[in-house]
Amino acid sequence: MSEFSLRGFEVSEFESRTARLQKVMHEQKVDAVLFTTEPNVRYFSGFFTQFWHSPTRPWFLIVPLEGKPIAVIPEIGATGMAATWIDDIRTWASPCPEDDGISLVAKAMNDLPKKYGRVGATLGIESYLRMPTNNFLELRDKVESEFVDVALAIHNLRQIKSAAEINKTRQICRITNQAFDLIPNYAKTGMTEREICKQFRIDMLSAGADECPYIIAGSGPDGYDSIIMGPTDRALNDGDVLIIDTGAVRDGYFSDFDRNWAFGSASEETLAAYRATWEATTKGFEAAKPGNTTTDIYNAMWSVLEAAGALGNDVGRIGHGLGMELTERPSHTASDNTLLVPGMVLTLEPGMNYAPGKQMVHEENIVITEDGAEWLTERAAPEMIIIK
Repeated sequence: MSEFSLRGFEVSEFESRTARLQKVMHEQKVDAVLFTTEPNVRYFSGFFTQFWHSPTRPWFLIVPLEGKPIAVIPEIGATGMAATWIDDIRTWASPCPEDDGISLVAKAMNDLPKKYGRVGATLGIESYLRMPTNNFLELRDKVESEFVDVALAIHNLRQIKSAAEINKTRQICRITNQAFDLIPNYAKTGMTEREICKQFRIDMLSAGADECPYIIAGSGPDGYDSIIMGPTDRALNDGDVLIIDTGAVRDGYFSDFDRNWAFGSASEETLAAYRATWEATTKGFEAAKPGNTTTDIYNAMWSVLEAAGALGNDVGRIGHGLGMELTERPSHTASDNTLLVPGMVLTLEPGMNYAPGKQMVHEENIVITEDGAEWLTERAAPEMIIIK
């Protein structure tokens, strides 16, 4: 079986993740951590299903201070969870509005040894609970320990990727690059953003992507003014600039990068903005090394954009973490200051407003290594491609 074909992880991957978390739990003085969201449940269990798209049922995973995680899940998922490394699986017939797993979760947590009298949940920054608020309030009353926020600790743990995780990101980046490279072969004036993105999605799926849940497009005369909307039925005309930004998935891991093209021609102002964002990416890559911070990356990229006459940046950050989710912590901002360590998978996403109503955004994916960084994407051309 080829490396490209390998799916999932060895049990040792989940054992390592759990051990790392339990070390953090000792440091944070918590006896257990409760997970309710798909990425966190999957990260520690390997339970990988599309059924999370149904909002009807809650799902729970408890990681104790010692030993393996405990799954408390609807009966419909029992066989799927049994196929993972988890062997303590407690179920109920859900949906059950009068008690949708809350008593089972409370009992499981109350039965655990109480060294610290505290249990953790993702209650804070860039996190949420995937359960009804009323149910959480009831659970908090039933559990004998105090609930505390461990969101940042979980972010910090997950942002250091294993070699197996990095390889999955490398694979989906390669697939996405292949599909991007085909766009100049078929895109032409008269086609709509939606038509181009449809073929782009087909090409990614044909090349091995499992799904392409995030494909945006923006276009306009010699520039675009949004990078989170579309694609629309707007037809491309001579003199237009098009951006496509995508997050495609293979085996549960995302790529996240974009490409820009001009149709027929582009002004020198727009071409210069493209060169500036490309050069900013170069400088960001050079700053992306262990011991530096996300703010060092930000400063390296923003200094290039500022020197090129940037009027501002409406995005709020110029890069972020990447992995099981399209965007993860940290963020490249002027104040984030997250320390860079080997294994962090990041995007470099310099963007600038270079004229009223015109943005230029460029994005690549990298991984921090022991002595610098490695490109996970094949870089865009240093000059904007003009489709004739």
